Amino acid sequence: MVYDLIFFEALGAENAHLAEEMEKAKQNGTVPKDLSYLIVTENLQEYLTAHPETELPDILSTKTHSRLPEKWLGSGKKKSVITRSAGYDHFEALAGRANITSLRRYCVNAVAETALKLMFCVCGNLNEYTANTARFERNACISFKELSGLKATVFGVGKIGSRIYEMCEGLGLDVRAVDVREKELTEEYGVGKIRFLSKEEAVDSDVVICAMNYTADPASRLYNAGYFSKEYLSRFPKGFVFINVTRGEIAPESGLWELYESGRLFGAGLDVFSGEAGVSAVLRGEKKAETANEIAAEKIIRLALERKGNFYVQPHQGFNSDKAALTKAEETVRHLEAYFANGCEKFDSQLPYYE
Repeated sequence: MVYDLIFFEALGAENAHLAEEMEKAKQNGTVPKDLSYLIVTENLQEYLTAHPETELPDILSTKTHSRLPEKWLGSGKKKSVITRSAGYDHFEALAGRANITSLRRYCVNAVAETALKLMFCVCGNLNEYTANTARFERNACISFKELSGLKATVFGVGKIGSRIYEMCEGLGLDVRAVDVREKELTEEYGVGKIRFLSKEEAVDSDVVICAMNYTADPASRLYNAGYFSKEYLSRFPKGFVFINVTRGEIAPESGLWELYESGRLFGAGLDVFSGEAGVSAVLRGEKKAETANEIAAEKIIRLALERKGNFYVQPHQGFNSDKAALTKAEETVRHLEAYFANGCEKFDSQLPYYE
């Protein structure tokens, strides 16, 4: 059968929510009532391998593990893709060849709350404090960092970052932001809503929170691979805290580990890692750590799992709240509705979001 739309990588509750939202849209008449669609758990290349006779439609929806076939991109009318992720670096280079949109609101609270959860753990030196419970030791421990008054800088204040900013304000931190889109975001949020600093001015921060979307294209002004280098972070005050909830490639683990060993970094909370395929293979015992980042990531994760040191980690789960799964499906269908409203030519909001 030839479908009008295929959703790839639809796992767990998201799979059911997509079907529910699609049927609602059909009933409301915001997508064609005879629209045929398929929802599968496999990524695009896995599905095509198992079903080589598949004829891909002009619009697809994927997540980050699918790769778009070159033959499909270059055939017929301009193709359209809804990537069901907040990030879009995996398709960024294709923005001139296809209509590409991503989900920019579904996980805002889920990821913002994850950032705060990790910040509380690191600033509270939670591993040591909980370990002391075995001896009911109240005094022989490193003082935790009270949040009130700490200088916190949120790097990247899009939808997620601005929510983190608001929540930090509510907790009494002296919060600021760094974002190369300062002009555009000031117009969007209003003058004075966000207090912006330059990257250079931010080196006095006690707490650093990375909420930047990863931009892998070196030609883009948003390019940020390796942004939080060891050299840059070594300029921050001794005992600073680092939180990353977006992409590991922005903050290589080797630098974080060296700064922690030297005493410059108080601790870190990481929801993401660079080269996650390699890191996951190391943790599952499928290979030995090879690169500097894999070696450092393994050390950080092992310490965290053993409740030693001041590291707190999770495998990119900030996007997995119950509300996020439903909102992801809802926002996906809103993009689809815009696609049909625009005569199947484009989405209302698509790459490049910022020139």
